[in-house]
Amino acid sequence: MERRDFIKTAGLIGGAYALSGPDTLAKPSIETPTFWLDGPMRWAQLAFVERDPGHYDPDFWLSYFKRIHADGALLSAGGVVAFYPTQIPLHHRSDFLGNSDTLGYLVEGCKKQGMKIMLRTDPHAARQNVYDAHPDWIAVTADGQKRRHWANPDLWVTCALGPYNFEFMKQVTGEIMQRFQPEGIFSNRWAGHDICYCEHCQRNFKTASGLALPSKIDKLDLTYRKWTDWRMKRLRELWSVWDDEIRKHRPTSRFIPNGFPDKVVTGREADLFFADQQARRGLTAPWSNGKGAKELRSTLGLKPLIGIFSVGIEEEFRWKDSVQSDAEIRIWVAEGTANGMRPCFVKFGGDIYDKRWMEAVAKLYEGYYKNEKYLRNTAPMARVGVVYSEQTDRNYGGKPWQQKTGDHLDGIYHSLVENRIPFDMVNDRLLSPDDLKRFKLLILPNIAALSDAQCRQLQAFVDSGGSLVATFETSLYNEEGQQRPDFGLAGLFGVSYSQNVEGPLRNSYLQLRHDAKNSQNRLILQGLDDTPRIINSIYKVNVKPTAAFPSPVTLIPTYPDLPMEDVYPRVAETDTRELYLRQVGKGRVAYIPGDLDRSFWQLLNTDHGQLLSNVIHWALDEEPIATVSGPGVIDVTVWRQAKSMTVHLVNLTNPMMMKGPFRELIPVEAQVSVPVPAGAKVTGVKLLMSDTKPKFELKDGKVLVTVSKILDHEIVALDLS
Repeated sequence: MERRDFIKTAGLIGGAYALSGPDTLAKPSIETPTFWLDGPMRWAQLAFVERDPGHYDPDFWLSYFKRIHADGALLSAGGVVAFYPTQIPLHHRSDFLGNSDTLGYLVEGCKKQGMKIMLRTDPHAARQNVYDAHPDWIAVTADGQKRRHWANPDLWVTCALGPYNFEFMKQVTGEIMQRFQPEGIFSNRWAGHDICYCEHCQRNFKTASGLALPSKIDKLDLTYRKWTDWRMKRLRELWSVWDDEIRKHRPTSRFIPNGFPDKVVTGREADLFFADQQARRGLTAPWSNGKGAKELRSTLGLKPLIGIFSVGIEEEFRWKDSVQSDAEIRIWVAEGTANGMRPCFVKFGGDIYDKRWMEAVAKLYEGYYKNEKYLRNTAPMARVGVVYSEQTDRNYGGKPWQQKTGDHLDGIYHSLVENRIPFDMVNDRLLSPDDLKRFKLLILPNIAALSDAQCRQLQAFVDSGGSLVATFETSLYNEEGQQRPDFGLAGLFGVSYSQNVEGPLRNSYLQLRHDAKNSQNRLILQGLDDTPRIINSIYKVNVKPTAAFPSPVTLIPTYPDLPMEDVYPRVAETDTRELYLRQVGKGRVAYIPGDLDRSFWQLLNTDHGQLLSNVIHWALDEEPIATVSGPGVIDVTVWRQAKSMTVHLVNLTNPMMMKGPFRELIPVEAQVSVPVPAGAKVTGVKLLMSDTKPKFELKDGKVLVTVSKILDHEIVALDLS
């Protein structure tokens, strides 16, 4: 049976969501994979520490799993430590294991409760006896030294791309499968840490490329780029080796790599995926868990996506036995769930020093269990797609105005959240008509590196009636990061590159040219009516228009900001446009030559946010799939299910929004308007997380409902017939 047909039989793919990989599978067992692959909705991860055997209480955990309705378990098995009586030489048994089988007891208990089992390996470190027997298995630094572990100097860091993983860990994988027959194996820290200069990496890279290993990490260095390509292929080969070993023992089981460095390959090859984005740290925005989910869903489609979240603090110094506040846990999990992830809490160590997290997780899981049918999504409903580009991340940069490139995407993302516009992410290597058919608007936040073929795909999207918003150096470079003489999308933008980028622009402004008689002008400058100008972005690309354009926003050039006596404009206004708006067939194109998106993220200036919002609404040119009004910051996502439609409302309103952790949850009220899908009839409306049935009104083909209190996460469910 072909693998694609096998998965189709399981009911896991449809439409554009296809799989590729090994051409055939071993003959399937009598067990069908349907329930296992798309079954578990609430996962529990217990990451053992070496002293857990004989020291922790497994029945306590089994009881907790049952209480919270966990239907999947992710348990530590082997690698750096084996938690079962392994028979493989050099595979270190826990020093506390004795004659027991810690893992086996918990696996059996979970299976009795109907849970599906994923077992975890960690191959990134080894003990002295491994070093003594196979010093070539150990990673080597650029100065030729064997690499000791950065956190535990008693351990050595292994080479991810050599025989330790390809031979030794293959044995470990086979033994785990044979002994426990889990649904899969998830491997943590399997992909290596920086460049390894061991004899195997030197020889294998030389054979593949003809080159010596790069001397340092420099993404613009050609040798380093070749190394990253070689590493990617080597990791994909390792994925295949381990996956084949797993399927040899159980054809329905899978290998799940933690953090494979290419989302398109991940989406194509993985039948399900665990996203290991556990919590906030530093200035991480609370919507970041949703962003990670959106990026993975752009390549995985509707395959099961499990989101691992930590109950502890994930800051730099890694207090692994710590506990986050309830509010922080709830918001992080809500963002993942609202964006299509299935939650999986992780607890490090079987002993519990601080149980405060357990009630928060229990309440979340109990609510999700009660409303499971409304979380089994069949289609995302967003009409706005935000493009992200792994090839731009890899191949673009080096110049002063090309630093902090991720801020472009974050600025657009935050603007859409603040404006409550449902949206999804789009990988720039998946721009076919089938990939884009559900979108009306694509936003390109400085997607600088695009191939000619990708530019043609975007042109076709607009030709078919779609709209684009693009910023800064979008399409000025090809897929390898080589600069073009002009934008690859110059024909769509209606401008040509004028050979330089200006900035940083000190004390420069945007002139707002109000015209009450012009409806386009009124929309673009809505909310900015009381000012003739706002601050400029920090950098701008100089361009020359090749078509006629309106002029709602023009340049006021830089003028001195000191001494105070000299702070006045030398040029009062210009005709240099800083926003280019075009109607192209049935679509609309907006090009912003400044780094307005990045500047918005760095400054969070309200005027920048308002202008971005206005441009996006102008380009969308249709009624949103859901409209949410009321105070606060609410992240909105919309889904279809088999017999329902859901609007997720995640309340991010908090003084700690931009610096965790949330200390409390501050409730807000919202009015929600949802157009009823064509051909459907609304038979009821529910608020799932508060377990209430609100009054609602059907008017002009829309459901109107007031949500009187959103604490962290509310789900408005429309039952449809």
